[in-house]
Amino acid sequence: MYREFFGLKEKPFNVTSDPNFLFFSRVHKEAYSHILYGIKERKGFLAITGEVGAGKTTLCRAILNQFDANTKSAFIFNSNLPDLQLLQCIIEDFGMTVAQRNKASMLRQLNNFLLEELGKGNNVILVIDEAQNLKPSTLEEIRMLSNLETDTEKLFQIMLVGQPELREKINSPRLRQLKQRIAISFHVSALGKDEVARYIDHRLAVAGSKGDIRFGENAVDFIFKFSGGIPRLINLLCDKALLAAYVMETKEITLPIIEKSAQELEGVTV
Repeated sequence: MYREFFGLKEKPFNVTSDPNFLFFSRVHKEAYSHILYGIKERKGFLAITGEVGAGKTTLCRAILNQFDANTKSAFIFNSNLPDLQLLQCIIEDFGMTVAQRNKASMLRQLNNFLLEELGKGNNVILVIDEAQNLKPSTLEEIRMLSNLETDTEKLFQIMLVGQPELREKINSPRLRQLKQRIAISFHVSALGKDEVARYIDHRLAVAGSKGDIRFGENAVDFIFKFSGGIPRLINLLCDKALLAAYVMETKEITLPIIEKSAQELEGVTV
């Protein structure tokens, strides 16, 4: 609606997990390096946590996009599935058709696939998003999948991605064996106050801005306070502010515009 007015090729503040918009804050850069290391070195289990909207999924998508055809990946979004259906989804997301829908057969099919990929010199990655929703029994089943290995190396890398509750589950006594398997663990925290302006400018630039859309310093300070540095909340507020600025036919995003946009997001009539 406002793209033509601002001269943008796409909306800069969508809340989708588009890796093209990934902003490398200090924390995101560090997380990226840890995950990349864990995958390339075949460390087995990785756990990535962060608040809702912190950019975990975007980060994972960006990392998977870095690999060539020698890396096979499966990305599971629905973590509420029963154990058997989850295993079926994993196999299907790796591009296979399930031969027989029973646990023994599917585990054998998965193991054969992993051995074939290892024989080709390929790396295999399984990413399970929203992993905080997994039941402890399901997490234990996933741990058992890591037993699919040779005498010298892991057959595939399993990345659990979720909200802080995932850490609480992993730290529970019941899942101590899973915790011992996790070689790389990283928590993605919010953006710092000094990073919010650069985050906004980055997304605008990726969307095609020529630098004529200006967020005032007071407006940026308010955005940080409102969002707590969480990228998804920043996106929601900035998108609303651009719409308001479009209606006002201005490319200057002032504090009053941001405050009004925040009130609308919170459902306050002004």
